[in-house]
Amino acid sequence: MRDLQRHFRQAISAGQQVVVCRLVETRGSTPQKPGAAMLIYPDGAQAGTLGGGCVEAEVRREALRILSQGTPELLTFQLDSDYGWDDGLICGGRMKVLLEPFGNDLATRDYYQRLFVVAEEGGTEAIRIDGESHELRLFDADGQLIASLRCDSDSDLAEISAGIEPLAQRPRPRVQNGIAYLPYAARCRLIIVGGGHVGKAVAALAQEADFDIVVCDDREEYVTEERFLTAQQRIVGKLDVTLPQIEIGVRDFCLIVTRGHNHDEEALFRLIDRGAAYLGMIGSRRKIRLIYDDLREQGISDESLAAVFAPVGVDIGSQTVPEIAISIVAQLISVRNLGAARTRELAELKLSHGSA
Repeated sequence: MRDLQRHFRQAISAGQQVVVCRLVETRGSTPQKPGAAMLIYPDGAQAGTLGGGCVEAEVRREALRILSQGTPELLTFQLDSDYGWDDGLICGGRMKVLLEPFGNDLATRDYYQRLFVVAEEGGTEAIRIDGESHELRLFDADGQLIASLRCDSDSDLAEISAGIEPLAQRPRPRVQNGIAYLPYAARCRLIIVGGGHVGKAVAALAQEADFDIVVCDDREEYVTEERFLTAQQRIVGKLDVTLPQIEIGVRDFCLIVTRGHNHDEEALFRLIDRGAAYLGMIGSRRKIRLIYDDLREQGISDESLAAVFAPVGVDIGSQTVPEIAISIVAQLISVRNLGAARTRELAELKLSHGSA
């Protein structure tokens, strides 16, 4: 849904009819997982994807069929040779897709506007997929109901609410008691200190992995829009001035990849103990040891230093800039999905097995 927001908002603003096609349940091998969505326009054009050639053409045909009827339908598609014969793609799984005709209905428009916010800030959508009502309920990050659609009764609200899993555990979509739960974990921000080759490569990959990107450097030519086209923010200035001005929260990831020892040390000093979900620094073990010795003299505790991921990245034998970037983004994803403690445990387990 995040990827469709721009197109969906344009359709809402223009009062244009579309069919919202959302994947709510899968079984077996499928090209996309629950939560995937696409829009179908009256002329057959589409935005978004449900996975390509396996089933999209059939979903499009069904969407155009129900466009004028004004009521949603939940359809099941078996991904066998009927859908994949032309391109050799036979997935073998099953997909349930909710097709929702959308015009200028105020209740529906309000619901989806709230869903846009939840997709960015975090929350859970509960969709009834048994029966004919196809009720939609939307809960915020704290599990409080904030919007509903086609819900004539709230008699089962307590039961549905009880099925919501904490977003901090980054739960996967699932179906329970006829309800499809689609969780939206709040987006995390990656603050990259250093706009050089590694920072640029990491930003490109991390953005594709659903991180919002902020890049900082004291050199203006390294923080240009051309270098960081998808960055939400580009900050130029001396690190001892700019970094303290950035508010750091529990959904922030901080990566230090500057051009030298002194800048790395300055950045680490300004970012450590600020409450970030992740703080990592690139460099050799010797450089890291020297920086840590300096920071201890400035009052930084061993406990705080132990929380820093340094050397940064998953050990995959990286040598080139793209390989280093991949190893770093893999670690970012691991910390976001599994937590810092579990990420360290897995790294230590790999190390112990490698040395055995």
